[in-house]
Amino acid sequence: MRDSVRWRKQSRIVLMLAQELNISEEEALDRFYNSRTYTFFTDPRRGLQAMSDQYIVDEILQEGEL
Repeated sequence: MRDSVRWRKQSRIVLMLAQELNISEEEALDRFYNSRTYTFFTDPRRGLQAMSDQYIVDEILQEGEL
């Protein structure tokens, strides 16, 4: 995935996460970057980049429930 496409996808995910959790974009960005899901997202072998934005947000939310 091209960097510019990945960055736009990350932006959408962070905005969705902020809305879902009713937190600031900065807090959502911090949660995203510090999540296990982000580690998988940055590894192209895992295929997470091809999943929908909502799927990735749901994965991050599930991490918080563990």
